Amino acid sequence: MAEAERIIGTPENPEAEGTDEGGSTAADAAVNAGRGKRKVLVLLSVAVVAYLLDLVTKMIVVAKLEHQPPIDVIGDWLQFRAIRNAGAAFGFGEAFTVIFTIIAAGVIVVIVRLARKLYSLPWAIALGLLLGGALGNLTDRLFRAPGVFEGAVVDFIAPKHFAVFNLADSAIVCGGILIVILSFKGLDPDGTVHKD
Repeated sequence: MAEAERIIGTPENPEAEGTDEGGSTAADAAVNAGRGKRKVLVLLSVAVVAYLLDLVTKMIVVAKLEHQPPIDVIGDWLQFRAIRNAGAAFGFGEAFTVIFTIIAAGVIVVIVRLARKLYSLPWAIALGLLLGGALGNLTDRLFRAPGVFEGAVVDFIAPKHFAVFNLADSAIVCGGILIVILSFKGLDPDGTVHKD
């Protein structure tokens, strides 16, 4: 009887309720599941915002800036200049557009699978940025000319002496930097901290 009370708990001893071998309770599991769902919601919210900002800016650039002279934002140090990039970052690999499309789709699948174990807010933000950026550029590769899996990405942010990029690229880079920082700090996506 005492063993049954220890496992299922009693009103006088709520800490014992549903305790497993690791010392966690069924209530802890429910709390963690709720926290995990909130982190996934953060990931999806960040991804949607990053994706929509990228999509809207590209639509404006194609409608208003393509085939027009560049717009100086900060002298000639920063311009808005519409270009189509069939390659990867910085225009490399224009012959491998299909491969970049498959890689982007793979990144999206990995992020979606990783989201099931997500209990860390910083990781949720980082993965949301990565997901939104990957979806933004994947949309271009799937739906822009010259065709499906071969579409050229619309780039328009042109700093002086640097490659032209877009908001999806910025989201991917910011998400990647945040992931590197979190990894160096030892914070895992499940919220645990490890010291190597």
